[in-house]
Amino acid sequence: MFFTFISGATGGIGKAFAVECAERGYNLFLTGRSLEKLNQLKQSLVSYGVEVVVCECELTDACSRTQLLAFADKLNIKFDRIINVAGVDTQMAFESYTIQKVEFQIKVNVEATICLTHQLLSRLSNGGQIITVSSLSGASPMPYFALYSASKAMLTNFFSSLHYELKNRGIKVTVVTPGGVYTRPDVCEDIKGQGLWGKLSAKTPKYIAVKSLNAVNKNKRIFVPGFFNKLLNFIIKIAPKRWVLGFIAKRWKKQIKDAF
Repeated sequence: MFFTFISGATGGIGKAFAVECAERGYNLFLTGRSLEKLNQLKQSLVSYGVEVVVCECELTDACSRTQLLAFADKLNIKFDRIINVAGVDTQMAFESYTIQKVEFQIKVNVEATICLTHQLLSRLSNGGQIITVSSLSGASPMPYFALYSASKAMLTNFFSSLHYELKNRGIKVTVVTPGGVYTRPDVCEDIKGQGLWGKLSAKTPKYIAVKSLNAVNKNKRIFVPGFFNKLLNFIIKIAPKRWVLGFIAKRWKKQIKDAF
């Protein structure tokens, strides 16, 4: 029996992936930082008639990740799908970070995602799938959002490379680069504050989950959800970098987001 692995499963996007996968009949292996929230999510999914296994994990801790994998191995669980959702979107001037927050964001967004994927690959079936949620923010350096955009750019580049490396195993790899997503209350307020720009860019977690699962089935390397975001991505790539960076710096200079 094969399972779909989802990290960050109790967050807005992760939960949407869990529900959509359950609706499609996929067995689920869910992880997050709160066992209580994981068990609540599990109870909401059992009605779909799929197997749901949950395991609490602090992804920034290598020992906790090892225990997660040992738990899966003890149950003889194999995977046919990996969905990397867990991430940290702290946003502020770099000088305002504490070193602990710098390390935390890098560990969650980069180290944990890449290391866990490496460890799961030996447990992933040939012909399996990998979806990683990156961000449109990774399409360009972003002053005042520098660490987040850089970490997401790394994920986009890394999993784009895996898209080609894993072809010999028939594994489909898709990187998802959404704009705003209606998740936490602070994120929804941030989107609202952006006016028409935010409204055109933002999508619901369900939209991201449904479209991303469809995209990996088509073996798309990078999936940008929504026409407006595709347009933004194109403009970012062709516009002079100094214009893009100047616009971003002006836009985000007074914006602070720190929910972690």
